[in-house]
Amino acid sequence: MGLDQYAYKHKPNQSEQAEEIAYWRKHNALQGWMANFFELKTGEKDMNCREIYLEMQDLEMLEIAVLNNNLPQTQGFFFGSDSRNNDYQKRQTMEFIMEAKLALSEGYEVFYGANW
Repeated sequence: MGLDQYAYKHKPNQSEQAEEIAYWRKHNALQGWMANFFELKTGEKDMNCREIYLEMQDLEMLEIAVLNNNLPQTQGFFFGSDSRNNDYQKRQTMEFIMEAKLALSEGYEVFYGANW
């Protein structure tokens, strides 16, 4: 068990399945940022097994946070050790942001979800 996170893209109003564009394992700092964002957008605190749609400005805010090392320290029973300074996780997240921005420009919807 542990924190599993994923991002998908999907064309609106089409029957084909969503396509995974990123997967993280125990990147708790990213989850902390997304959970705060989820609460801001929905007013709800529990994001477990829930998804949130991301727009271009959302990705730009995330990109600034990643580049400035401003992802929050986030703890949870299944979340693993602090991932804020993990270079691999940072590169993986930046690759996701680039891919997600491209997907949005091509008419896809992008969403993020996590479970633990």
